[in-house]
Amino acid sequence: MPTKKEIQDLYFMDARFKLLEIASFLDRVDRHEGDADFRHPAFATALAAMQNPPEGTTRAQAVHLAFSDHSTEPAQSAGIQFAYGAHN
Repeated sequence: MPTKKEIQDLYFMDARFKLLEIASFLDRVDRHEGDADFRHPAFATALAAMQNPPEGTTRAQAVHLAFSDHSTEPAQSAGIQFAYGAHN
């Protein structure tokens, strides 16, 4: 079983890169004109869930659940042929 330091030694730079990439993405969205769609608040909700996951939930689970569609009724038809990555 690796120690926390060993995990940090292995994964810190990759996680740092990903965090900077997320910050850059958000900066690009903020810099441009027009309205963001439903994905922008979904992303903010996922970031908040990662920072403060509900009790009994891991950070990864909290982020996944923030992007998930929790509806139980089937849709009448698909409006698109691809995934947006967040529910609408």
